[in-house]
Amino acid sequence: MSSGVTADLFFMQPPPNGERAYFAINAQSRGTRDRNYSLGQKAIHIENYREKQDSITLDTAGFQLFSDRPTQFIKDGEVQVEGYYEESIAAIKELTGASRVVLFDHTIRRRRPEETEDTPEKRQPVASTHVDQTPKSAAARVHRHLPPEDVPKLLSKRFQIINLWRPIQNAAIDWPLALCHFSSVDPEKDVEPVALKYPHMEGETYGIKYNERQKWGYFKDVRPDEFVLIKCFDSVRDGSVALFTPHTGFADPTTPEGAPLRQSIELRALVFYD
Repeated sequence: MSSGVTADLFFMQPPPNGERAYFAINAQSRGTRDRNYSLGQKAIHIENYREKQDSITLDTAGFQLFSDRPTQFIKDGEVQVEGYYEESIAAIKELTGASRVVLFDHTIRRRRPEETEDTPEKRQPVASTHVDQTPKSAAARVHRHLPPEDVPKLLSKRFQIINLWRPIQNAAIDWPLALCHFSSVDPEKDVEPVALKYPHMEGETYGIKYNERQKWGYFKDVRPDEFVLIKCFDSVRDGSVALFTPHTGFADPTTPEGAPLRQSIELRALVFYD
């Protein structure tokens, strides 16, 4: 067993009555979350991927760490969104070989232990295992964010949804990001579609069900001059590449007392290839 930590992760337990799982966010009642499924807690060994990061790639594992990538557009904890988007699009193209990258949103998360609510203005780290997209919601994203005349051609070739995750201001020592190596995932049995219901729209994510064969790990102490690309969807489905990455924030029991609280930004990108 490699070095790492043992920590509690939270896995989806589907609705017992067999109905479709949902997670609703009521904008009229700030911070309210309504869902019809539960989460089960498991103590999981989370290895330190730093020890083998050269062998971990987007196509083999579903995620990849890139170091020595400082940004000019995050200063004193503030993000200059327009510049950061342009910089990140260029980086994703360079690192993946993609011909077109469209960023469709971003989330800034800052851990606030004294607050229990998670509102659009004050997002906290996600504490349940999940994948941001399903094949259904990935295709819907292309239709939603691209010109209608471009969609048929784009969907006829390889496309992906990739998140770019980066710590802000300080290393992610507190509440780091756990990632599950795709080679250890059963892509049929380990996932459960969850309807993500907003007042104005509906999306779909995957909840992750516990499987003892899953291999979880993290890149210890990711710095602000590093980022992780996390694959949430890939249209290549012939078994040759990782399809997605289950992931979650987690409370690392070895975090030193007084460590700066987790701050991070994740960009979500539609990634297209010629």
